[in-house]
Amino acid sequence: MKLKPFKSAPVILAVSVLVFVCGVRLLRLDFCERLERITYDLRARTALHFPAPAATNLAFVSLEESSIAAVQNGKLGYRYGLYWPRQVYGRLVEELAAQGAKTIAFDVVFAELRHDHPPVQMADGSLMESDDFFAMQMRQAGNVLVATEPGLVPPDLFLTNAFALGDISTEKDSDGVLRRVKAFRMVRRWHPLIASAAQKNGLSLSDILVEKNRIILPLEDGQTLEILLDGKGEMDIKSKKTLTGQPAKARPFTDERVWHMGIVLAAQELKLDLNRADVDLPRGRITLRGPDKIERVIPVDAEGYFYIDWRLTKDDPRLTRAPIERLLLQDCRRLLDQTNKLQDDFRNKLVIVGSAAQGNDLTDRGATPLEKDTLLVSKHWNVANSVITGQFIRRAQLPAEFALIVFLGALTAFLTWQLRAFAASAAVLLLALAYLAAGFCVFVEFRYWLPLVFPVAGAMLIEHLSLVTYRVVFEEREQRRVKSVFSKIVSPEVMNELLGAEKLSLGGIRREVTMFFADVRGFTTLTDEMQQGVADFIREHQLETEVAEKCIEESAQETLETVNLYLTTVADAVKKHGGTLDKYIGDCVMAFWGAPAPNEKHASACVWAAIDAQRAIRDLNEKRSEQNHARETENRARLSAGLPPKPPLRALQLGTGINTGLATVGLMGSDAHILNYTVFGREVNLASRLESVSGSGRIIISDTTYNHLLREDPALASTCIEMFPVTVKGIRDAVRIYEVPWQTPPPR
Repeated sequence: MKLKPFKSAPVILAVSVLVFVCGVRLLRLDFCERLERITYDLRARTALHFPAPAATNLAFVSLEESSIAAVQNGKLGYRYGLYWPRQVYGRLVEELAAQGAKTIAFDVVFAELRHDHPPVQMADGSLMESDDFFAMQMRQAGNVLVATEPGLVPPDLFLTNAFALGDISTEKDSDGVLRRVKAFRMVRRWHPLIASAAQKNGLSLSDILVEKNRIILPLEDGQTLEILLDGKGEMDIKSKKTLTGQPAKARPFTDERVWHMGIVLAAQELKLDLNRADVDLPRGRITLRGPDKIERVIPVDAEGYFYIDWRLTKDDPRLTRAPIERLLLQDCRRLLDQTNKLQDDFRNKLVIVGSAAQGNDLTDRGATPLEKDTLLVSKHWNVANSVITGQFIRRAQLPAEFALIVFLGALTAFLTWQLRAFAASAAVLLLALAYLAAGFCVFVEFRYWLPLVFPVAGAMLIEHLSLVTYRVVFEEREQRRVKSVFSKIVSPEVMNELLGAEKLSLGGIRREVTMFFADVRGFTTLTDEMQQGVADFIREHQLETEVAEKCIEESAQETLETVNLYLTTVADAVKKHGGTLDKYIGDCVMAFWGAPAPNEKHASACVWAAIDAQRAIRDLNEKRSEQNHARETENRARLSAGLPPKPPLRALQLGTGINTGLATVGLMGSDAHILNYTVFGREVNLASRLESVSGSGRIIISDTTYNHLLREDPALASTCIEMFPVTVKGIRDAVRIYEVPWQTPPPR
């Protein structure tokens, strides 16, 4: 494929489109982000059809409607309503610990102590607070993770007995879909004295104000309780003294990093040291390290969020699952020594305890990329699975996205400019489909998120439409210009070829062409005779001025009609054989072959046009001879009416000169005045001179044209008759010439 040269205007347009698309991408418009997220959701659902490795020691203990019913009807030996006392969760921990669960994580926030819950009767008959029983079971198990959310932190009783704290907060995107989680959150742990003061005054810890040199607790009556801080940000503890008798110092709070529950679970499995995590948010990575050179790098954004790989659904067979009531029932049997019915399905499992109930306050459902309504607790085991397997969703960074936009946009611009409109659209469509397929395949295989919206809808689509619009607007203008120049001087076939040409040079080029000059012989004599005849008639009949002018106009009109008839006959022959009509020079037709549309056989096409023109003139003369009988009758009527008779229709002849050679071809003139596509040069002058020596009814060609005929049409060349060389004006040496017979049909 021959490449079209790039013009400055479309290049500037293409670059402007790319700059615009990249600029819009920098704005991070929510609408565009939503579209990109939709493509992510489609890829996530597609990936489910291609099984991928996953951890096999993850488990889910679900709170179901059947669990609520089992506790309500007393089937387990106790009867409670919808909101269970903490002792029920304590018994669940007791059973999971007995089965050998490696870690137990609660997707439930125990934000406060409940002294109103009924106590637990112990084996020795004593009673224990429900919260204390839960804390005791956590302490004995030594592997329980309790949950926190922004503004909700478990009381110290649970924190001190749990193994660790995990963040379970859910932050959905603007379209209400949960796709990502925050790797960690900073949780403020207040000094017990401040926490106690806030509790006594009915304050939430989030209401406490922190200033540079003081802590302010706003009270209900409008008053404030202030705690002064020293230059180190520490407060005095007056109830404690140092060895010097001064009040002890303590920090009013500490900000601790609380990791997502799924990360904490995985850290337990891999023995990752979360306290020594390497957090590098500017570079978008969090590195966790464990023994034996174990390392996990979590790809995060500048705020610490990363996308969830929804690899394990709630129904995945690799996920061990059981309702809470099954474990509570087994705990009852274990306490009753019914060991023959016990199971240990959760041995060495990382267990997540959460709600699968519907239609009550315990419901924890919402939209994920996989489903519009599913269990949101599934985020924990999927995050844990990603850390355990080291497989994360990695989204292309902004520089990589810009590179894709520029590359695909430039390739689209190249295809759009180099190919015809339909072919370009098809090529761009195939390119877009190929990139979309690559985006899906790369995600399924490597969980790498290639951007689709801006590279395809932005760079490719806008780039293609912009350049197509440019081509339609400006190329249609160019086509109108071509039509205005050539519509009447070339055949419709040549016109279609010109309009479909990828590149059309009209500004002036050197090209080998064959020139054609055909002069209507006898027309000047005919004109003089007709004018003299009308003048004599007016003088003899002494016609009035008005009548005389009418006779003169009628004669002039017939003269013009006659010359137009002959010139049109010649022009039709030129167009029939693909020639370009240059101009009419009086009663002479000038034409040429080989431009603007290339023609490898321009010489033979020109000679055949000359032959057909001579034959057409002959046929026209025969027809005019037959019409003279009707003219005699018409003239008698004209004489009776006092009008001059029309002269007989005379037979005119054609003299033709043809030459082949290099000439300058292009548009001459200006758009504001007359614009003519013409040819000029020495070889053009020679063709004109050959027409002047051709006489009447003859076709004279130059030696150069004859040599072209030998190659292009040997049969036609064999009929040519060499004449004596002639000397013509403007040419120093004698010119070899040939006559082309046309009376008898030459062989084709």
